[in-house]
Amino acid sequence: MCGIAGVFNSPYASEYVFLMIYSLQHRGQESVGISSSDGEKIHTVKKAGRVLEAIRQEDLNSLKGDMAIAHVRYSTAGNAGGFNAQPIVRETPLGEVALVHNGNLVNFLTLRKELEAKGIKFNYNSDTEVFLALLEEGKEIKPQGFDIHPLDRDIIPKLLYVFSRVKGAYSLLFLFKDKIVAVRDPYGFRPLVMGRKGKSILFASESCAFDILEGEFWREVKPGEILVVDQKGIRSYRILNADRKAQCIFEFVYFARPDSYIFNDWVYNVRKEMGRQLAREDDVEADVVIPVPDSGIVPALGYAEEKKLPFEYGLIRNHYVGRSFIEPTPELRNLRVLMKLSPNRAVLQGKRIVVIDDSLVRGTTSKRIVSMLRRAGAKEIHMRIASPPVVGPCYYGIDTPTREELIANRMPLEDIAKFIGVDSLRYLSLEGLRRSVKNAGDFCDACFSLNYPVEVEDLKLSKLKS
Repeated sequence: MCGIAGVFNSPYASEYVFLMIYSLQHRGQESVGISSSDGEKIHTVKKAGRVLEAIRQEDLNSLKGDMAIAHVRYSTAGNAGGFNAQPIVRETPLGEVALVHNGNLVNFLTLRKELEAKGIKFNYNSDTEVFLALLEEGKEIKPQGFDIHPLDRDIIPKLLYVFSRVKGAYSLLFLFKDKIVAVRDPYGFRPLVMGRKGKSILFASESCAFDILEGEFWREVKPGEILVVDQKGIRSYRILNADRKAQCIFEFVYFARPDSYIFNDWVYNVRKEMGRQLAREDDVEADVVIPVPDSGIVPALGYAEEKKLPFEYGLIRNHYVGRSFIEPTPELRNLRVLMKLSPNRAVLQGKRIVVIDDSLVRGTTSKRIVSMLRRAGAKEIHMRIASPPVVGPCYYGIDTPTREELIANRMPLEDIAKFIGVDSLRYLSLEGLRRSVKNAGDFCDACFSLNYPVEVEDLKLSKLKS
C-alpha cells in the first residue's frame, strides 16, 4: 500500500501536499516524496522516513510552482527504503514527467523484461517505473468511439497505449509541467478521490487528506477514468474498461482511516457494521468487549452495541509507535507489538473479555497480545476477528504474506486458538463481511475467497507469493 496526493492551482501547492500526505502517513512509513512544477521545470524531493521527520522547510522552499504531487510508500514491489521512493521522474516524448502510484502491477516483470530487450533502461526496481518506460516508447493507440479534446490529442493516445499494456491495480497521479493527470485502473482496486479548496483541485487516496486543508470532498475518480487538469479546465475520459469492479475490501477491514470516505461509503460505518455482523454470528458470554487499537476500535463498538456489553479500553496504545503490519521485516513487526500496546489492568482483572481485532494474518501479534492480557489478570479471553480468515496473498497492493506464512492456511481453527492462547476464537464469515458493504459484487475479496479478478502473469517469471 501507499498513499498519494496532488494539488493543482495553488500558490501553496507543495505545502498543501505535504500536509495531505501527512494525513495519509498510515498508508506507508518507509519513504516520502514530493514533486512540483513551476510551468518550466519539475522539482523533486525524496527521502527515506516519515513525513514530519524527513521533509524540512528548506525542502518545501525548493519545491516551486502552483501544482504538486506527493507519495508515502511501503513496498509491495521493489526494495524497501529510500531507493524506490516516489515520485519517479523520467524524460518522455511528452517531456519530463513525475509519477506517483498506489497499487501493484501483476505483469511488471513481464513488461520490464520486454522493455529492457528493446534497450529501454530502468533506474529503479519498483513497478511504478514501468508506466513511464512504456510512455517513453512513444507508441499510441487511436481512440475508438469517443472524441479527444484538441488540448489532449498528444497525451491521451500515448496513455491509452500504456494502459493497454499494464495489468493490475493502479491509482496514479502524473505531473507534467503544465498539468496533472489522474488515472484509476478499470477494476477500481485502489481508492482515489477528488476534492476542492477554493479554486484549487485536490486528489488523494482518501478523503481525510482534504480535511487537514479544510477542503471539501468532490467525488471519487471513477474506475477506468482518466482526468486531465490544466489551466483550461478539467476533462474526463472514462475509456479503460473491465468486466466488473474489484475494489479492495481490505481497505475497509484495516487500511483506510475510519474518518475517510472511499468506495462510495464511510469507512467508519462499514467497520461498525462488520462488528455488528460478527456479534450476530457469535453466542459467547462475556463481561466486557475490548478492541485491539486502533483498527479494532470501530468494529468493537459495533460488536458491543449489538451484544449490549460494556465497551472498554483494555489495551492502551502508545501513539508514538507506527503500525506493526506495515513494517518490512518480522523482527521489526514483533518489536513494534511490544512497544506500542500496554494492558489496562483496571479493566481486565477477573473479567471474561471479548477481544476484537480487524484481522489475523500470521498470528504472532495476537499471540503476544493474548499473553499480555493473561498476565494482566483476564479470567477468559475470547478473540473475535472482524474479517474472515486470510487464506490468500494479495497481488494488488497490500503486503499480505505468502500462503505458507498465513496461519489460516497452516492450522484449523482450534489449533490457531491454541497457538495464540485464547479460550475461543471466531472470525466474521465471508457472507457477514459482504453484508457489511454496499454492492458486495463490486469488491475484490481474494485474500479471503481466493477469487482473483486478474491473473498474475509474473508468477510465471518469479517466485512471488504462492
